[in-house]
Amino acid sequence: MKKLISLLLVAVLCLAVSLAYAEKVGVSMPTKDLQRWNQDGANMQAMLEEAGYEVDLQYASNDVQTQLSQVENMINSGADVLVIAAIEGSSLGSALTLAQENDIPVIAYDRLLMQSGAVSYYATFDNYMVGTVQGTYIKEAMDLDNAAGPFNMEITAGDPGDNNAGYFYQGAIDVLKPYIDAGKLVIKSGQVEFSEVATPTWATETAQNRAENILSSYYADGSNVDVWLCSNDSTALGVENALAANYNGAYPIITGQDCDIANTKNMIAGKQSMSVFKDTRTLAAQVVKMVGQILKGETVDVNDTETYDNGVIVVPSYLCEPVFADANNYKELLIDSGYYTEDQLK
Repeated sequence: MKKLISLLLVAVLCLAVSLAYAEKVGVSMPTKDLQRWNQDGANMQAMLEEAGYEVDLQYASNDVQTQLSQVENMINSGADVLVIAAIEGSSLGSALTLAQENDIPVIAYDRLLMQSGAVSYYATFDNYMVGTVQGTYIKEAMDLDNAAGPFNMEITAGDPGDNNAGYFYQGAIDVLKPYIDAGKLVIKSGQVEFSEVATPTWATETAQNRAENILSSYYADGSNVDVWLCSNDSTALGVENALAANYNGAYPIITGQDCDIANTKNMIAGKQSMSVFKDTRTLAAQVVKMVGQILKGETVDVNDTETYDNGVIVVPSYLCEPVFADANNYKELLIDSGYYTEDQLK
């Protein structure tokens, strides 16, 4: 018995020593209010801990000052690497400067950190491709190359403080602009420019309020909205809520992104046409790999060294490829892969 107790004490001591010297990764996520960030944070923490790292995961409640304070605390508490999904890309300057002064590498996660030379790497999905996937879906679903038209379209884009939102918007617009210019796609509200269609903090209620105003102002005469280009699922949900309350015409094609549970249910019910699927497990796994390469002094995997200029430097980036999900393939992409269970989508 004494021998067993001694062995247990040794094991506990070894574990304590291991934890004391485990390299620490600070992970800063913007909010718990959107499903995808909860999944990103959980996936990241699980994979990093499985790889043997200590993880300091913090959510900032979509408050810039909270995120700034949390990142500074991560630095002061001994983080060896920082992984940051910023609320607002240009808001963390002082924290990034502090990280640079302490030789702490920074990986921008899914949202590019702007106006700083302290950003070591960027890991994301191909954001421009997200938009082209949405635009191409609309083009093909409406058969715009052959159909006579005209078709009415409205646009709801993302947060102007999120660098990705511009890429999503531009990717879709570059596909659809020839049809807008030709008059085949008509935006009755006249709201086309990103500044006119952006949605601060990607808020569902903000998107819903704007959609309700558009519907009451431009479609009360019985006109159909044929297409509503939405950059992500939280904004698409707002549009769908507005349509349910304020619209009696033929239901439009609606795009989205992230395959949130509520939106996937809407896809199954015919209330949303598609959503771009970005498997956050893939992105988290790539970031964990990059963290390991950084801490081991190895060459870090990147596949883009030209695109992502943050205003100070071009940040070496790794881009994962997105795909689209709809009512025809969601089971294969989301359920068979283990991303969701069938019960979650009932």
